[in-house]
Amino acid sequence: MIQTLFGSVEQEPTLLEKLKSGVQKTREGLVSRIEEVVSGRKVIDADLLDELEYTLISADIGVSTTTEILERIRERVDCKLVGDSGELRGLIREYLLEVLQTNDRPLAYVDAPPAVIMLVGVNGAGKTTTIGKLAAHLKGEGRSVLLCAADTFRAAAIEQLEVWGERTGIQVIRQNTGADPSAVMFDALSAAKARQVDYVIIDTAGRLQTKTNLMAELEKMRRTASRIIPDAPHEVLLVLDATTGQNGLEQARKFTESSGVTGIVLTKLDGTAKGGVVVAIARELGLPIRFIGVGEKIDDLLPFDPERFIDSLFAQ
Repeated sequence: MIQTLFGSVEQEPTLLEKLKSGVQKTREGLVSRIEEVVSGRKVIDADLLDELEYTLISADIGVSTTTEILERIRERVDCKLVGDSGELRGLIREYLLEVLQTNDRPLAYVDAPPAVIMLVGVNGAGKTTTIGKLAAHLKGEGRSVLLCAADTFRAAAIEQLEVWGERTGIQVIRQNTGADPSAVMFDALSAAKARQVDYVIIDTAGRLQTKTNLMAELEKMRRTASRIIPDAPHEVLLVLDATTGQNGLEQARKFTESSGVTGIVLTKLDGTAKGGVVVAIARELGLPIRFIGVGEKIDDLLPFDPERFIDSLFAQ
């Protein structure tokens, strides 16, 4: 709240404040728990390491990442590089940041527009809403955007995307329910190419990673895109619901195998203590986290920055 001559004005939260608020449950389940485990204990013994292991796995950091963290701690203890349990918090912070930075890379660059971004995922992950927020984010950066309603299986999906189009002032290319998704995408990419639009964002039908025929349809769409615009789609972003934790990791594995996922959008991070899955995905699949959803407002989809994310988790 800012005081002015005309009264008080609500101050917009900073990006870091939004992020800290969005990861509060994960911070409580991970960092606060780590601090409870190490508090008042000087000796790093087997019991302490067992408690840390439980804490890290409970926050969905992942078994592989947890094992590596504990191995690093043991090595440093053996080499007498660390002797005080109070230093463990910093060691864990350092390793988590290292994992996220290793797999961080910028969005694909294109010499000539449009850049084509396809969003995939299971039903209920927040895919269509994410598309609307992503479009608003890109438009806010001064980019021109076109939306493609290629989820033709669900009439509500087309209507929902059109609502986002009206809300953001962005045109939606659509056909009727039941139309061939590749045909809708063909129209959208042709229009974007003719108009030299910066970004085309393609909505696709939600599908389980186990449904081979639907996964094959995604591959058909990828082939169609590349025939119209070389190297398209330039990004295939998998939308995951953070509240699913390790189940999200399994979804990511299957979608990566079938549809060439290039990055992750993690939604509903504000509603879960399992935000550690961010680290598990980056470590086990080598995929960058592109955006995270920390609320329901249009500007609550935040570009993912590893250092800022770790800072928000470990902030005092």
